[in-house]
Amino acid sequence: MLDQQLLRSDIDAVAKKLLDTRGVRIDVELFKYYEKQRKDIQVETQALQARRNATSTQIGILKARRASTESAQLMQDLMQDATSEVEKLKASEIKLAEIQAKVEQFLLEVPNMPHESVPVGKSSEDNKEVRRIGTPRTFGFRPKDHVDLGTELGLLDFNIAARIAGARFTLMKSSLARLHRAIAQFMLDVHTQENGYTEIYAPYLVNADSMRGTGQLPKFKEDLFWVLKGGTVARSDLANPDKLAEIANSEFYLIPTAEVPLTNIVRDEIVPLEQLPLKFVCHSPCFRSEAGSYGKDTRGMIRNHQFDKVELVQIVHPDKSYAALEGLTAHAEEILKRLELPFRVITLCTGDMGFQAAKTYDIEVWLPGQNAYREISSCSNCEAFQARRMQARFRNEKGKPELVHTLNGSGLAVGRTLIAIMENYQRADGGVDIPAALQPYMGSLKAIEPES
Repeated sequence: MLDQQLLRSDIDAVAKKLLDTRGVRIDVELFKYYEKQRKDIQVETQALQARRNATSTQIGILKARRASTESAQLMQDLMQDATSEVEKLKASEIKLAEIQAKVEQFLLEVPNMPHESVPVGKSSEDNKEVRRIGTPRTFGFRPKDHVDLGTELGLLDFNIAARIAGARFTLMKSSLARLHRAIAQFMLDVHTQENGYTEIYAPYLVNADSMRGTGQLPKFKEDLFWVLKGGTVARSDLANPDKLAEIANSEFYLIPTAEVPLTNIVRDEIVPLEQLPLKFVCHSPCFRSEAGSYGKDTRGMIRNHQFDKVELVQIVHPDKSYAALEGLTAHAEEILKRLELPFRVITLCTGDMGFQAAKTYDIEVWLPGQNAYREISSCSNCEAFQARRMQARFRNEKGKPELVHTLNGSGLAVGRTLIAIMENYQRADGGVDIPAALQPYMGSLKAIEPES
């Protein structure tokens, strides 16, 4: 979330920047109303605390004196005052906590401020290309997409997956399933052995605090899969705030990305300065409901409810986060270079950038079957936005706690890498050659051959 002091000092300027850059309108008057309430209740609370302390001091003085009829009566009066003041203070503290919770809920809905280097724009049409690596292959035949290739090889079956689970799931077999596994293993080896990441095996189910910490909640609840520890929930309960609060205490969420558990490793922690940067990598399945994307990419594996990803997360010193973003992006790019897949890097504009990000690079791989570049990795610097939610800090050079900066990126999406290999390495006979970098992970198999 954004710094409360930033909004308190000049919410009008913050609101204008968010509207001009992200196209997001925030309720300025509501925040000002909350802030006035907070200030008034805080003043009242502080005054009650001061009176309580003064009364306690007087009682202490009287206790130290010799007892007398006059002092005994005064003591009794002060004790009655103290009881009344305590009750008033408790009531005031409850009101203060309630309004502070409203302010926090307001802030949880406000997106991150874009970095000054991010191009201003409204949609993907305004994104800026940074570089292109590799040249798309010229085929001597009409290239197929991954669906036709996999189906004709008998190794990709969407009908069985739909029977087992439903639409937007995939079932892979034999050498194609092995290639999918090999891709993930290759990525993990490069990132751990060469790029300095620590491999993590993390939970696939997380609690609401973890989702809130990285920004998935409360704004993107409809995009998540969630399960109750016990019992059921009626659809009508979703419109009941009290019922939702009850549900929140008894539910797990399937991770939409390993960014969630990896970044939450430092939640409520103070990391020693000498341990920065922390660099984590995790291979995991990812689960997304894809609410709002119906009708998009319904063919094949491009946009499924379940897919695998190798995720990169860095926890860094604030002064080094933009250098870290360039490094993390380069780590993701290196995988594509070694697989000899053509790709391009673009900077997302302010209107196309994710809720949590201050700056994002998308890496798009060339897919001959679509005759287009498609996203295979998104690398973001969230600055202190997630850290403030998680209270993830480090001790700075003066020994004082300070918020870390968090970064994340796919290194890479495994399924989309498989798609890119199938389509870029396809042969006229329907077979698929295996990139040299992956052959050691495939028992030296050089190609997936069609059935004779």
